[in-house]
Amino acid sequence: MIDIGCDDIIDKNVNVELLTFALILSISSTCLCRGLVEDTSGGFNVLDYGAVGDGQTDDSQAFSKAWTALCQTKGTPQLIVPSGKKFLLMPVMFQGPCQSNSVQVQILGTMLAPNSMDGWRNCSTNCWLRFSGVSNLNVSGSGTIDGRGSTWWNHLRLNHIFALQFNHCNNLQLSGLTHLNSPKNHISLTACNGASLSYLHISAPASSPNTDGIDISSSTNINIHDSDIATGDDCIAINGNSAHINITGINCGPGHGISVGSLGRNGAHETVEYVYVQHCNFTQTQNGARIKTWPGGSGYARYIYFQHIQLQQASNPIIIDQFYCDYFCIMRQSSAVKVSNVTYMDIKGTSGNQQGIIFNCDQEVCTNIIMDHINIRSSNGGNVSATCKNVKGQSSCTTPEVPCLSSNNINDDCDNQKRNIFAPTNYLH
Repeated sequence: MIDIGCDDIIDKNVNVELLTFALILSISSTCLCRGLVEDTSGGFNVLDYGAVGDGQTDDSQAFSKAWTALCQTKGTPQLIVPSGKKFLLMPVMFQGPCQSNSVQVQILGTMLAPNSMDGWRNCSTNCWLRFSGVSNLNVSGSGTIDGRGSTWWNHLRLNHIFALQFNHCNNLQLSGLTHLNSPKNHISLTACNGASLSYLHISAPASSPNTDGIDISSSTNINIHDSDIATGDDCIAINGNSAHINITGINCGPGHGISVGSLGRNGAHETVEYVYVQHCNFTQTQNGARIKTWPGGSGYARYIYFQHIQLQQASNPIIIDQFYCDYFCIMRQSSAVKVSNVTYMDIKGTSGNQQGIIFNCDQEVCTNIIMDHINIRSSNGGNVSATCKNVKGQSSCTTPEVPCLSSNNINDDCDNQKRNIFAPTNYLH
C-alpha cells in the first residue's frame, strides 16, 4: 500500500499509472494538509461529537467541535441539533468566516441555557449563543431556544445577557424556532446587512424586564414577518444606525409594542430611516406604534410608516416620546433627535387606557407627521384623548382629533379604509 501525502516527493521513476491514480485521488478529495473537508455526510450531528442531550450534561464542547468541523467544510454543510433531546449549553461562540459560502443550522431539539448565574461566568460577549462573521447563514427548524432567564430578572444591574445574537452576519435567514425566557433580548441583530426573520414564536412573561423579542442595531435591509411575539418589553426595537426595515404580519402582545429607538442616549448621534410596519396586531400591549428618543441626543428618525394596524386593549397605541428618560437622565438638554416624515394610516381598534395618541416632542423637531384614517376608541366604550406638543403635520379622518395637526377632512371619504402607503422609491434596496 502506498501512502501519498501533500508533501510527498514523487520519484521520477514512479510508473505513469500510479501517478495518474494519485492525481485523480488528490482532485476528488480536498488536501487534508490545508484543513478542508468536502461535506458528503449530509450533516454534522452534535451527537456525533459527544453531545448527550439529557438536559443536565454540559454539551458546550460538543457543539463547539461540531461547529469547527462544519466551518472547515466546503459545499453546503449543516449543523444538526436533533429532536427529542435537551442540550445544556454554557455560552458558545459560533465564529466565522467559514470555508463554505452557505451554512445551515437545523435546530429540532431544545437548547437550554444555564439555570444559575455561575454558568454564565465565561460569557465575555454578553450573550449566550453568538454567531459572528458568518455570511449566508440559515438557521431553521421546529426546535426551542430556552434562555431560562428568570434568575436574571431580579438583578437588573447585572443583566446584560442576550440569548441569541447575530453579529456581522450578512444575508441571514432565521425561521421556525421557538424562543423562550431570555435573560434580556431574545434575538439581537448587530451590523447585519440583509436578513429575513420569519415564523418565529417568542415568549416571556409580561413582567419580565428588558426581554425584547427582536432587537436591531446598526443593520440594514431587514425583513421580519409572520411571527408571534409576547414579552416583557418591545416586541421589536429598531435602534441606532439602522435603515430599510420591513415588518409585516406580527402579532405583538403582551409587550411594549414595536418601537423605533430608543435613540440618543448619553448624547449619542443615532439615525434610523425607512422603517415600514404593516398588517400587525397589538394586543394588551403597554404601547403600540412608538418612537422614543432621549433628551440631549442628536441625529434623526425619518421616513417611518405604520399602516394597517389592529389594536385590542393596547395602551398608548400611537406615541412619540422625545423625553424618554430614566433617573440618570437630565431632562433639560440643548439638543434632540429630529423626528420627521412619519406616517400613520389605517390604525384602528381599542386602547387599554384613555390616551389614544401622544405626541410629546422637543421644540421644532417633530415635523411632517401625517395621520390618515385613524380610529381609536376606549376598550370600555368611551372616548380617548389625543395630546400633542411641538408637532407639525396633517391629519385626516382621525379619531381622536389631534389638536396640533392641521385637519384635512374636507371631501375625504372617512369610511374608506382601503388606503395604502406608497413608500419612496428608494425605500427598499
